[in-house]
Amino acid sequence: MPFILETIVTTLSPEGELHLVPFGLIREGDDYVLAPFRPSPTILNLEASPFFAASAPTDVRVIAGVVTGRRDWPVVDCEKIRGRRLASCFGHAEFEVIDKDDDAQRPRYRGRMLHAAAHKPFLGYNRAQAAVLEAAILSTRLKMLEPEKILTEMAYHAIAISKTAGPAEREAWDWIEDKVAAALGRSERVLPRAEPAA
Repeated sequence: MPFILETIVTTLSPEGELHLVPFGLIREGDDYVLAPFRPSPTILNLEASPFFAASAPTDVRVIAGVVTGRRDWPVVDCEKIRGRRLASCFGHAEFEVIDKDDDAQRPRYRGRMLHAAAHKPFLGYNRAQAAVLEAAILSTRLKMLEPEKILTEMAYHAIAISKTAGPAEREAWDWIEDKVAAALGRSERVLPRAEPAA
C-alpha cells in the first residue's frame, strides 16, 4: 500500500494565479507523486510550470474550507521555486516535477524535493482534526458512494468531533456537514451547528 501524506498543494498558472487544493502526496522512494484527475487546474499549471509546493496546515479549516469552496487563505512566496505556500503551516516543501506518467484519466507527476522547512512546533495529534480530514475526503466522493455509506461514516467521525473538537474543528465540521446535507437533500444534521470560531 502506498504511503500518502495529506497536504495542501499550491501551483501557479502562467498568469501567476494561485490554485490551492488538498492533495495526497504519494511517497515513492525519495520522491513524491501527484496524481490529479482530469480535468484539473493543477494539471494545466504543472504543464506550464513544473513546480509545486505542499504545506501541512496548522488549521484544519483550510482543508475543510477548500473542499467546500472557501479558497481564500493567506499565502507567502516560496523560497526556491516560483510559487506560494500556506502562510500558516507546520511545515512545507517545494518540488520540481522530474517525470510524468501520462494517462487519459489520471496522470502522475513525480516531484523531486528542492527545499523543505519547518515553521511551527507540532505538539501532537487530535482526533477531531483527523475526523475533519476524513470527512473532507468523504465529501469529495459524494457522487461515487451510496448515501447510506456516507451517512454511516459521517456518524462515526462525529464521535471524535463531539469528544475532542475545539471551535475551529467544529466550524470545519459544520462546513462539511452543510455540503453533504445539500448534496444528499437532507435537513437533518449529524451534530448540531456550533458557534463560529474566532
